Amino acid sequence: MIDLAVANKKETFRRMREPLAERGIRVRHVPVSERVVPLGGDAPWSAGDYDAGFVYPGRLMEGGVADALLEIPWLNDHETVLTSRNKAEVLARLERADLPVPKSVYVSNDVGADELADVFDRFEPPVVVKPNSTTRGVGVAKAHDLDSFLGICDYLSLVHDYRATGDRSFLVQEYLPNATDYRVMVLEGEYVGAVERRLPDDAVREGQWKHNVHRGAEATGVELPPVWRDLAESVAAELEIPFLGVDLLETDDRLVVNETNARPTIDEATKYESGFYDRLADAVRSTAKVGGKNQS
Repeated sequence: MIDLAVANKKETFRRMREPLAERGIRVRHVPVSERVVPLGGDAPWSAGDYDAGFVYPGRLMEGGVADALLEIPWLNDHETVLTSRNKAEVLARLERADLPVPKSVYVSNDVGADELADVFDRFEPPVVVKPNSTTRGVGVAKAHDLDSFLGICDYLSLVHDYRATGDRSFLVQEYLPNATDYRVMVLEGEYVGAVERRLPDDAVREGQWKHNVHRGAEATGVELPPVWRDLAESVAAELEIPFLGVDLLETDDRLVVNETNARPTIDEATKYESGFYDRLADAVRSTAKVGGKNQS
């Protein structure tokens, strides 16, 4: 039996626990945050307790402590999570590889009002203002005019004035109205499924526009054209991330890669290709071969 360490005991943990157990992988929760962790002989974990980790913890500092104590390989390691979280880096890499992305400008504070006004003038309003390294749509705003845009930037500057803030940057992007939002899953270079994320009609009428599931959007399994699948696989290959959620936006005449997520939530099995859990189990076994208690 392979022991798999999983940092979050949420949807993904609950959904994959039984299918992976049926395939010889015991999914075990390793709570790395919101707790006290002795670093000496009383540490809660030690090398040899687990064979592999699922995805590196989202809180990178806590992840570093757990990584040092566990001494295991991760399916998605520290570098892959850090890469995906840096939205600007991802877009720069994809654009360099001639993969379609939204028109974007990266801003690293401190930046003056004149420079910000020049950024706003590059776009047809409204524009999307997006913190560079947050997830689940946190802090993402839409600005319809220069005054509101500068006001949003002022709030970000206040946050960035706190010197301990690790990331002092944000993105300004074109707004794609009426775009359809898809989350495409790629595992070890192969497409394994996709969902369309759509807001309820009443939420749209009330002015909501972010399609994050954590903000009320509904995820429905869909079949994607082969070319779209190839695009998602190309993104994962370019970023060299084993298990990746690729967010696509489709308009009447464009398909672009909006973001990626190296810590994607696993949805119900019915929304993925047949054999998804067989592939995931194989990926965990391959990861465990790099190290872990059964490979010494």
